[in-house]
Amino acid sequence: MDNILEIKDVTRKFPGVIALKGVSFDIRRGEVHALVGENGAGKSTLMKILSGVQKPSSGQILLNGKEVTFTSPKEAQELGISIIHQEFSLIPYLNGVENIFLGREIRKSGGLLDKKTMRKKAEEVLTRLNADIDLSKPVARLSVANQQFIEIAKAIAIDTKVLIFDEPTASLTGKEIDKLFDLIAMLKANGVTIIYISHHLDEILEMCDRLTCLRDGEFVGTRDVVGCTKQDIVKMMVGREITNAFPDRPSWADRDEELFLEVKKLRNSELEDVNFKLKKGEILGIAGLVGAGRTETVRALIGADATDEKEVYLDGMKVDIKSPTDALAYGIGLIPESRKTQGLILGMTVKKNITLPILKKVSKNFGIIDKKEEKNVVTQSIQDLLIKTPTMEQKVKFLSGGNQQKVVLAKWLNTECKILIFDEPTRGIDIGAKEEIYKLMRKLADEGISIIMISSELPEILGMSDRVLVMYKGKIMSELDAAEVTQEKVMYYATGGVESE
Repeated sequence: MDNILEIKDVTRKFPGVIALKGVSFDIRRGEVHALVGENGAGKSTLMKILSGVQKPSSGQILLNGKEVTFTSPKEAQELGISIIHQEFSLIPYLNGVENIFLGREIRKSGGLLDKKTMRKKAEEVLTRLNADIDLSKPVARLSVANQQFIEIAKAIAIDTKVLIFDEPTASLTGKEIDKLFDLIAMLKANGVTIIYISHHLDEILEMCDRLTCLRDGEFVGTRDVVGCTKQDIVKMMVGREITNAFPDRPSWADRDEELFLEVKKLRNSELEDVNFKLKKGEILGIAGLVGAGRTETVRALIGADATDEKEVYLDGMKVDIKSPTDALAYGIGLIPESRKTQGLILGMTVKKNITLPILKKVSKNFGIIDKKEEKNVVTQSIQDLLIKTPTMEQKVKFLSGGNQQKVVLAKWLNTECKILIFDEPTRGIDIGAKEEIYKLMRKLADEGISIIMISSELPEILGMSDRVLVMYKGKIMSELDAAEVTQEKVMYYATGGVESE
């Protein structure tokens, strides 16, 4: 076979942990090759090595049969290897053109930027992506989906031979995903090799030619995708079969349906008269497409975004929530969608991140931290949530995405909130970690904590919610009980369908 890349006995060590242990496999020229594994399996570490972000502790990388060593991402790009990261690497206040050509600007003979040529080439790239994006806007003002397309445009604007996609569909709608798949097919037809990392197994079965599985930093196996099933992949990833990721849902006929939260007349520039109720111990799902107003609703609720009008009642009493600090004082916590930018301080340790919201709780008189109490709280959180970390002193930035998410959860669980808002709780998390988080959410609900869950994954909405609110353009279009909710109904209302009289 014509291999473009060969990974030979690659090991990568960090203080206190071995991320990769003698991994070896090959990638064929012009194929779409999936890399699968649970969070912490070593996928991201291997991709950082291939893209020049990190160096292996030992082992070899062969590109076109020749050993290569990258000292920077720029060197990897010059040799034809580019990566589209799961977390955006855009400069928010530069526009689309400036981001696409950042570090490889086109200049005129006198050294001045050739903005006209760069814009023309950027437009050509976006035309190939079938993406209609205002390139003059700072990317911070673009939608998340369009920011993702700028990331993709950055990678294909150069003569890339190997293109790595790390969870590329996490922020895209169905139609945008279809466009991405068309693009991948086009790139493959033009001889570009694709390495595709995704926790969405349907995507792998649809798009990929072969897959390689890692588990706990070690190579499990490589196999053709043809003839492979989801259960086959899951078994490779976790070493066991997972028949149903969702825990059993209780019968609400046997439960206390006491109303706990009521929101009325929630309105701002993004929302139009949003009204809903939340019961004690209930998981309320909020579904909708990108831009429907799901995250805007909970941000407005907790005072993170301004509102023109808002009435909030807790246990029947009207409360005034002007800021997230107010919300926390009333026992409402938000576990945000973006763990790296909103949920964690990456340069701080696991211990400090977990105890950050509860410093008073772990402090003695005069604000001095009680080291013993702090250690007890963090140790218990690590045990309860099965957080994989060599020590509680490990910096959070060195953990896998799934374990970072668990640290975010630990932070808010220790605040003893009565209402927890989960915004995309399993985004970028493998199926094994998803199962753990689902069980935790159901356990919390069983203990009387009320949960609002925003999710773009319909199976997650259907499998976890006791009731579902479906939003479209800042409005709640329908409220569905668990017994009546279906994918077809959710999509009908999420695309603007109205309830019949």
